[in-house]
Amino acid sequence: MSPETQSDPLMSINTGNIIVPTEPDSYIARLRAFTALTAAGDKQAALTAASDACHLAPNRPETHYAYGQAWLALGEAAKAEQAFAAAIQLAPALADPWINFGLARYQQGFIEDAKNAMRQALRHAPGNRAAAANLGAFMRISGEPEAAEALLRASIDAEPDNAAARLNLAADLLQEERALDALALLDAAPALPADPPTQRHWYLQRSLALLQLRRPAEARDDLQALTALGPVPPEIAPLWRWRQVLLALAEGDPQQAEQAAGAMQDALGRMGPDAVPEHRIMAHYDLAKFWSGQNRPDIAFAHWTRGHALLKLSQPFSRDEHLAMIDANIAAFPKTRFAADSIGRNNDPAPVFIVGMPRSGTTLCEQILAAHAQVHGAGERSALSRLAFRLGDPSAIAALDQDALDALAGDYLTEMHALAPHKTRIVDKMPGNYLYLGIVGLLFPKATIIHCVRDPRDIGLSIFTFRFHGSHGYAHDLADLGWAIAQQERIMRHWKDVLPNPVLTVKLSDWVEDFDGSLRRILAAADLPYDPNCARFHETESRVRTVSRSQVKQPVNARGLGRWRAYEAELQPLIGALEATGSLAGW
Repeated sequence: MSPETQSDPLMSINTGNIIVPTEPDSYIARLRAFTALTAAGDKQAALTAASDACHLAPNRPETHYAYGQAWLALGEAAKAEQAFAAAIQLAPALADPWINFGLARYQQGFIEDAKNAMRQALRHAPGNRAAAANLGAFMRISGEPEAAEALLRASIDAEPDNAAARLNLAADLLQEERALDALALLDAAPALPADPPTQRHWYLQRSLALLQLRRPAEARDDLQALTALGPVPPEIAPLWRWRQVLLALAEGDPQQAEQAAGAMQDALGRMGPDAVPEHRIMAHYDLAKFWSGQNRPDIAFAHWTRGHALLKLSQPFSRDEHLAMIDANIAAFPKTRFAADSIGRNNDPAPVFIVGMPRSGTTLCEQILAAHAQVHGAGERSALSRLAFRLGDPSAIAALDQDALDALAGDYLTEMHALAPHKTRIVDKMPGNYLYLGIVGLLFPKATIIHCVRDPRDIGLSIFTFRFHGSHGYAHDLADLGWAIAQQERIMRHWKDVLPNPVLTVKLSDWVEDFDGSLRRILAAADLPYDPNCARFHETESRVRTVSRSQVKQPVNARGLGRWRAYEAELQPLIGALEATGSLAGW
């Protein structure tokens, strides 16, 4: 197992200070007691003091704010939310209640509410450190990495000593295995943070960067500096133990690594109710990755299952709603809707859409194409889904006339060509665009569509074993996952029957069995000449933001084929759902 791994996001999650009261009264003594008791770690007594302050001064926002902080420290996010909402009602222009309201919503799994609360805080207090740092972290774990990085970099540019923003951006960079960038970001800070809690996070992130760079001796020094600060708090102990696992692996000591993994499991069980949810989730995924590498699929699968159970709280999935969306697309876009005199009149061949389930080979296909001299790989763009959301349900989209279609296509193509003005093909490899191919057929009848497929059991296992950012509610239950894979196959059969664009199907195994033949098929579909650089795709310096980043930096190999067999017993709910829908035919 390599020390390259998913990292721990969301380093900054609090504001630090309560609102300072401006008038002398008896409630001030209770607020001061709350502050002292909080500092002393007596959470229950702090709650009592804050409650007394609220009763003495119910019309003061700072008393409700302190009450919310006390509940949040006890892990009672719903009660904390109510207290912060009361503070907001009394003083809606204050940033701190908004920030903590957002944290309470996040603790309960409502990530979009948390983001909106941080935006409200920034509206009232532009540049607020905690709001910017937290919003950047929330944006990243909800699937907006580029926007998160831009926000955090802007915050750091404005205030170079904003340690929270640096830590959260470092976590973002480490997630993408950009360890050199993360290390440079941390080392460029004006000074080491003065407070021990932030210092501990600093050493955690810096040591992970060093481990990713295979510099274990320096990572060990940072971990020793962390422990020199005193006992490691329970809420970050699993993160610290994970670095010890990676350090032991890097130093070639598998026995020590297993001992550290056992200590990490114990530490995970001792995390308090106020721990950052993402830290708990990632601890399970990291332990699963370790035990998978030690050929212990039983232990690994148990941790993946627990990680998904936590994610499911904030990402519910409804088969009925998903089925209704699939059915609406099929009903709105029959073959007759794509008659030549009723679709877009542009003949631009530049758009190339690569679709499929996640982990089906979409990133590999894009990287191979992007190595071509005439092709730009734009990564996973949200432009098509945003357009679909703006236009409304599929029937409304299908009702657009030619003039409207041409106007929409013109705007889209202008934005797309601006990404790479000198390239003749622009690749959008957002896998989920399979839901919006009706729009593609109407707007871009000359676009190339590539459908990536893979043994659905391998797809299901691979999806289940990664912590995807963004919303993937279907992934958290194996039976739902198998059902969703089958529904994706169903709608793709429909698109292949009705679209004016030919849809080229590429199996992941095709690249292994006949790379050159598969390459020539794809280039022919996109009307591109052969380019030998495509065979050296893994040597390019392109940035890959998906979880496939490690695989596509290597030559094509068969390691990902048939991996599901080692987990056949654990995958039975997935396999059963696939068998019930006939999705295993031909595999």
